[in-house]
Amino acid sequence: MPPRLPPHRDPAGIQGRRPGDRRVRVELTKPRQYEVRPSRRVRRPPSPAIVLIVGFAILIAIGAVVLALPISSADGAWTDPLVALFTATSAVCVTGLIVVDTGTYWSGFGHVWIAILMQIGGFGFMTGSTLLLFLLVGRRTGLRDRVLVQATTDTPNLGQVTTLVRRVAAFTLVVEVAGALVLTVAFAFRGLDPLRAAWWGVFHSISGFNNAGFDLVGEYRSLAPYVDDPLVLAPMGFLIVVGGLGFAIIGDAVAKRRWSRWALETKLVLPTTLALIAIGSLAIAWFDWDNPQTLGALPVEQRPLNALFEAITLRTAGFSTLPTGSLAEPSLLVVMALMFIGGASGSTTGGIKVNTFAILLVATVSTARGLPSAVAFGRRIAHALVYRALSIALLGIGVVFLVGLGLQALGAGGFTFVEGLFEAVSAVGTVGASTGITRELSDPARLLVTIAMFVGRLGPLTLVVALTARARRVSYRPAAETVRIG
Repeated sequence: MPPRLPPHRDPAGIQGRRPGDRRVRVELTKPRQYEVRPSRRVRRPPSPAIVLIVGFAILIAIGAVVLALPISSADGAWTDPLVALFTATSAVCVTGLIVVDTGTYWSGFGHVWIAILMQIGGFGFMTGSTLLLFLLVGRRTGLRDRVLVQATTDTPNLGQVTTLVRRVAAFTLVVEVAGALVLTVAFAFRGLDPLRAAWWGVFHSISGFNNAGFDLVGEYRSLAPYVDDPLVLAPMGFLIVVGGLGFAIIGDAVAKRRWSRWALETKLVLPTTLALIAIGSLAIAWFDWDNPQTLGALPVEQRPLNALFEAITLRTAGFSTLPTGSLAEPSLLVVMALMFIGGASGSTTGGIKVNTFAILLVATVSTARGLPSAVAFGRRIAHALVYRALSIALLGIGVVFLVGLGLQALGAGGFTFVEGLFEAVSAVGTVGASTGITRELSDPARLLVTIAMFVGRLGPLTLVVALTARARRVSYRPAAETVRIG
């Protein structure tokens, strides 16, 4: 027997007890019922492509309503809604096609409103809205805002979107102010009063940098009165080229300075742009040098400058010092090819873009050399980019074909096939050059051109955003099989 402990040393009274001697009753709890509600379906935000389309559509609708008001017309009358819609679309999509004369039909208020539409359309609706968040609201941008701006400006790093937008704004302001000052002096030398010369300088600087093609000269003459004035043509050509290259290309070339340090995109875009301008200039000079309705009507010393200006502006902007409809047909075909290509990605221009054309050109040359991938300047271009470039080019050809065919069907034979095709390429490429048939189009044909300008402005960008969003990695590859080509 174990020794018993004194009572004062056994306060719990457990001495001599064994486990199980004491029974403990535990009250049974009633079963509880839990109601599990189905989780709410999370609404996904709209894709950047949809936001871009809706944003531009709303801006065009607002622009059309304002232009239809009596205050926007010079005679104080209401404007035909289709005319207002056509003009607003042309301004927002920085195209320049017109059905009424800009300089004489619209009032001063209408001119200001068109300039605003050109500026917003050229700068990019999404970029402009993000700037408003910074300057007016003062709140921080969210991830969704940054993704939208990234889609518009082709920014690879989301963290740099804020800085990029500010730099693009500063770049745009500096270039347009400098162009406005030079053009103001040039217009003043041509006899305009100082106030009018200043307004013309601002308007044409905005129109030139954004490759919009609108002018205030009047009587559908574009810049024809300044065919002999390099003080006007030189700064306008500079604004068109800079706006057609965009901030990314200019910024990379200026910041790095040396060819070896340039990004592959810069190495592709700058030489291709210069080559396209040179080819266009030589083609126009060759086929129209003795044309009495175009270059042949000018003194010999003025012909090279005007051939160069026509190649620059008819590629992306739509201004003209020569009657475009009077150019030789070979020149028109060359201009159509230039308009279809357009300017650089992320710039104010339209078309399938120089980047797309350069990638396809590199892929073609690499294939001819027997290389397994597209290679340029010691760098390999991913197959996905080649596929996207090919998709954009083929869809662009398809849209131009449909618009050209539609204009022939709706035009009632009022123009030739070349004139209709030229109009289609100009609308889809958002160039604004015309052989003179725009104001003679029927209402259904005008509506078709309006849709073509909208699709041409947003089509390539929207397609790239959509294809990028749908891109995904797969863990397998189907078996390869040969298909005959050629």
